[in-house]
Amino acid sequence: MKRRILIVDDEQDILEILSFNLQSEGYSVDTATSAEEALEKLSPQHALILLDVMMGGISGYHMAEKLRKQGNAVPIIFLTAKDTENDMLTGFSVGGDDYISKPFSLKEVSARVKAVLKRGPSTKAASEPVQQDNTSEKLTIGDIVLDLQTKELAIDGKPVALTKTEFEILALLASSPSRLFSREEIIERLWKDAPYTTERTIDVHITRLRKKMGEHASWISSRTGYGYRFNPV
Repeated sequence: MKRRILIVDDEQDILEILSFNLQSEGYSVDTATSAEEALEKLSPQHALILLDVMMGGISGYHMAEKLRKQGNAVPIIFLTAKDTENDMLTGFSVGGDDYISKPFSLKEVSARVKAVLKRGPSTKAASEPVQQDNTSEKLTIGDIVLDLQTKELAIDGKPVALTKTEFEILALLASSPSRLFSREEIIERLWKDAPYTTERTIDVHITRLRKKMGEHASWISSRTGYGYRFNPV
């Protein structure tokens, strides 16, 4: 059965070229020229949304935020002419799964679509888990509890909302406290099917993750030029 994708962009030429390319790769494609139209067309059959950020009316960010508040977890890849760290932070904070800057290559779009559709919870965490309960699939470090089955984080018994990617990064790092993971290794483990993922993307996700961890933010430390590690103190 063909995977169904909804492309949302107010530029007709972009809709046409993306639609043609993705259909030629075996996807079923629907298009919309505004967020309002997209919200009407979106159905449970859609496996992914390619969503332009800057459109008249409701922006792509607001559409994504609306969907997430409704509990709709359909993967979203933002398409945007903006390429600053703040823009990436905004995209990920409203529930985006990936971010492609315009102008883009069709190969890049194809690779990212495939990666997001294939991406699942990280099951490649390194060995030496800390207090991992193999029955309940929970990883407990101090007052932080990662439920690897429900993909939920709790700190001091209170739930902390993470995006799918944020959870995967935290689960990877926390599985081997004090082990240093290079950005390249994190990309290889979590984005192995997306060759266009950059190290800066990792930095943006880590920034968001640290903010959500509050007073435990320092538990994710970095070494300039090397990478990140989960280092409870």
